[in-house]
Amino acid sequence: MNKGSGVGVGSASIVLVFSVLCLSIFSLITFVVSINSKALADIEARLVEGYYEADLLAERILAEIIDAEYIPENIFGVEINYYWDWERDADIVQYVCPLTGSEKWLYVKLAFYIDSYEILSWRMWDTGDWVIDEGLNVWLGPDDETDVWFMLDN
Repeated sequence: MNKGSGVGVGSASIVLVFSVLCLSIFSLITFVVSINSKALADIEARLVEGYYEADLLAERILAEIIDAEYIPENIFGVEINYYWDWERDADIVQYVCPLTGSEKWLYVKLAFYIDSYEILSWRMWDTGDWVIDEGLNVWLGPDDETDVWFMLDN
């Protein structure tokens, strides 16, 4: 009888099953990551679209204010706040345009002088509730008596 010294059919099958299992797991991970990436990209696209809609509304309001003889209290349904700033010697105009589909607003602050205007602020403003995460028990230093279990007595 001649006995061969090679890899048996059983070990090749185990390697094949292990390879298929690894490839299946990696493909499942890739699929889940791509779904999550698409969801995040869709949220970002809606935010960008909402920003440009709010920016367009803010530009239209600015054009209306420039063309107006006096500063109105409401333009396109947006409340206009204004006051006189003695330091700048100018009318300060403020308004916010909401971004559609989010808790963010476009905040605009302008200074109107006699023959010109200046943009003081034109930025996105988050109006959502901010919640502090106090879940971590962090050692604050030697005066903190909550986590001194690891310190050695002198």
